Amino acid sequence: MTEFDAERLSGLTPLEFARLVKRAPHAKLSTVMQSEYRSRILNTIFEEFPTMFRADRAEGTSAVVHWHITGRPDGGVDAYQITIAEGTCTVTTLADPASPPVPPRLKVTMGGVEFLQLIAGITNPAVMFMMGKIKAKGDISLAATIVNLFEMPRI
Repeated sequence: MTEFDAERLSGLTPLEFARLVKRAPHAKLSTVMQSEYRSRILNTIFEEFPTMFRADRAEGTSAVVHWHITGRPDGGVDAYQITIAEGTCTVTTLADPASPPVPPRLKVTMGGVEFLQLIAGITNPAVMFMMGKIKAKGDISLAATIVNLFEMPRI
């Protein structure tokens, strides 16, 4: 697949997805993240977090992390909660009234394109933070190590 095809996202492995994001021009990623596919893309990515979680790297880690992905077409934010506890990782949307949010140890905020690039392993989170493309509030030491708790694709 040579073009970013949001309709086929759910059939991709994390590595295939990362390669697709890497090849896509910034303008195409921006267009996709402003389209009707945005929610499907974000939901698919966050649904994969528990499968990429490395419990062996998270020993003793207990944390709630809120992810706020800005730039929704209506001006809003898509928000997700990742809970790491007792060697497990669970994900809920913060819009789900059945799962009220827990106060986070860390809140991460970034744009949709930056999120895709981060998840695809294209950009360095520390560099993105220094450039102001990622904002972190709360436990900054957790922010520096959280990517190590997941087996992210390396391209």
